Amino acid sequence: MKKLKKVLFIFISFIALLSLLVYGYLFTTKPQYEGELAIKNISKETTVYFDDYGVPHIYAANQKDAMTTLGYVHAQDRLWQMELIRRIAPGKLSEIFGTRALKNDKFFIGLGIEENAEKAIAELDKSGKPYQMAMAYLDGVNQYLENGKTPIEFTILGIKKEKFTLKDVYNTFGYMAFSFAMAQKTDPLLTDIKNQYGEEYLKDLGIDYSLNPTRLKISKEQTQQYVEISKSITALLENSPVPPFIGSNSWVLSPKKTKTGKVLFCNDPHIEYSQPGTWYEAHISCPEYEMYGYYLAGTPFPLLGHNRNYAYGLTMFENDDADLFQEENNPKNENQYKTVTGFENYKIRTKTIKVKDSTSVILKIKETQHGPIINDLMADFKTQKPVSFSWIYTQQPNKILDAVYGLSRANNIEEFQKSVSYIVAPGLNIMYGDAKNNIAWFTSGKLYKLEKGVNANFILNGTNGIDDKKEFLDYSKNPSAVNPSWNYVYSSNNMPEAIDGYNYPGYYLPEDRARRITNLLDSKSDWNKEDVSKMMTDNTSPVSTEIVKTMLSVIDGEKLSNQEKEAVSVLRNWKGTNGLTDIAPTIYNKWIYLYLKNTYQDEMGETSFKQFLKTHIMKQSIVFQTNNENSPWWDNIATKNKKETRKDILKLALQQAILSLNNQLGNDVNSWTWNRVHKVEYKHPLGSVALFKPFFNVGLFEISGANEVINNTMFDYSDAAEYSIKAGPSTRRIVDFSDVENSWSILPTGQSGNPMSKHYNDQAEMYATGKFRKMKLNKEEIIKTSTKLVFKTK
Repeated sequence: MKKLKKVLFIFISFIALLSLLVYGYLFTTKPQYEGELAIKNISKETTVYFDDYGVPHIYAANQKDAMTTLGYVHAQDRLWQMELIRRIAPGKLSEIFGTRALKNDKFFIGLGIEENAEKAIAELDKSGKPYQMAMAYLDGVNQYLENGKTPIEFTILGIKKEKFTLKDVYNTFGYMAFSFAMAQKTDPLLTDIKNQYGEEYLKDLGIDYSLNPTRLKISKEQTQQYVEISKSITALLENSPVPPFIGSNSWVLSPKKTKTGKVLFCNDPHIEYSQPGTWYEAHISCPEYEMYGYYLAGTPFPLLGHNRNYAYGLTMFENDDADLFQEENNPKNENQYKTVTGFENYKIRTKTIKVKDSTSVILKIKETQHGPIINDLMADFKTQKPVSFSWIYTQQPNKILDAVYGLSRANNIEEFQKSVSYIVAPGLNIMYGDAKNNIAWFTSGKLYKLEKGVNANFILNGTNGIDDKKEFLDYSKNPSAVNPSWNYVYSSNNMPEAIDGYNYPGYYLPEDRARRITNLLDSKSDWNKEDVSKMMTDNTSPVSTEIVKTMLSVIDGEKLSNQEKEAVSVLRNWKGTNGLTDIAPTIYNKWIYLYLKNTYQDEMGETSFKQFLKTHIMKQSIVFQTNNENSPWWDNIATKNKKETRKDILKLALQQAILSLNNQLGNDVNSWTWNRVHKVEYKHPLGSVALFKPFFNVGLFEISGANEVINNTMFDYSDAAEYSIKAGPSTRRIVDFSDVENSWSILPTGQSGNPMSKHYNDQAEMYATGKFRKMKLNKEEIIKTSTKLVFKTK
């Protein structure tokens, strides 16, 4: 027994010592938030105050010193994230993750983002401020890379440190632009439906834009065969270690709509949740420049920002900036493809993908006049006819660096709009408000018209010389509104009004959020900061209750069990709220999923149906299809001797929903509260490993909101016991020009990407409960509540 105790004591001591050593090592990787550091290439001492949420406030003698310092502090909090995101577009994830990242790498290499970056950099004005400031930022990043602490992820994965270059910046912007696109997720599915079932089945999906009733108002008064494509690309984005952009809300109120008589600015971009989160906040102050900005990892200029003079933010425009073309090989020469003037040789790009612990992969990418052939870039699509991917981002001149620099350094609204015009892709709604009482909504993107009769919702004909004709439009034709008479601008990814009778093709979100936002804004003219903060976390849907009313009217009088009647009573009394203690959304979302499944899966098949659930057309079709008693989708084609009706499908779906909830949550309908099924966990790329999960992931949190409410916490419809929330507001920002120094913000988890930092998750509880914190601009206040890190000249 004594021997056993001794062995046990030694074992426990060993574990304790090992734990102590591991913790000691991890402690050495913490970011440095106070003290002194010496760095090169700054002209004078620069002071950084890290406030109580870890936001750096950089006080420098000039912009170059500020940018060098920004690069350093950004890297010490987010170097791992910078490393990860710079690897996506050039196909270098396999170098650190091995063969499981190979599909991702093949596809993104094929898009040609890196080649586009090289061309753009070659054409840059090297004497211009955008280039010089970007290089100063990269100098700061690389100085930290060389002299700073190594993130634990680098050690775990054995990542070799390599200097960051301007091409990494462009590659990051390129990945962001691709993640906005929707054509590759939707067009193949719609093409399959059209080919198999005909035009009649497309009417309920609204591809003629008839299902977009609440549109953005324009004002310039004052200044299966194919479904494997969409399935594969969607899977690549969903499994990417860096989250794609999805949707957003924003509204800006003119002085006539606010209690203070000054502009109120609000923005919450919707992005897939991750850990660390998307945005890094930093405040720069020097004699000629000040900006409180939100930065993507490894990029020098903020995509969101404000100072005492103006504020700006973004949502997704959802315009169509990508097309898929069916190509045709020369039957006598597989190295040629058909064009309207004859056969042309494919351009061939050869790329090498280095794979961790395996042999390198040589990839040959075929390109037509439209773009790369994507068949060979996806494992599930090699036997089909060649399909090319045509994308505005890689085809038009790339001025993204000039654009983002200009957005963050505009002296007036005219300069700001000029910078917006430089962005050819992605399409963005860029919102603006300033201290001079101007408000505006501008759209970015190189817009174009197709030939009459060509529908970009389908895979187009690459050989007829008609489908690929584009009439590119002058930027003056981009939708916008400047100081409109209704005294606010807003965007929730909904469709804009037609210009010159032309509807810009796109993949717009349904009207749910747009209706709620406009209804609320129209209801009063004395908004203040507290009011809009409540509005930003509003979880009421004006559309869901209408859908419920329609569906219940259809099954009214049908024989139901007592439990089903109880659930129906809950739905009948629902006000459309999606709070933690609400019961109705638990029933509603299960019913919606099973209605969709029973309606569409028999025609689409399981694979296409799952892809359909991830599209915007699914969301916008629900309200209209449930109202259409004569929709061809109601009949279950698998039942040969019966033609199902709307009543049959909706009743069956309700009964299945109640049975499912009964099995998952128990038989007490009153216990089916939303908080039991609607939860969020912020996942780190290494958090999928059970050993690392508690250390790297943040959550689980019960959270309010739902799909397509203002507090848009998004999940895929399913029959799962819990909805895994995949996306939501990546930040919530309120800038009040009557009191700019007390403007508000919040991040989903925290400012730092370093798990040992106290700012790794210190905002998570606040975010989950709808709270805000201050975006500080007042230097005296900042000094009182901050730690101080002084950068000395070296």
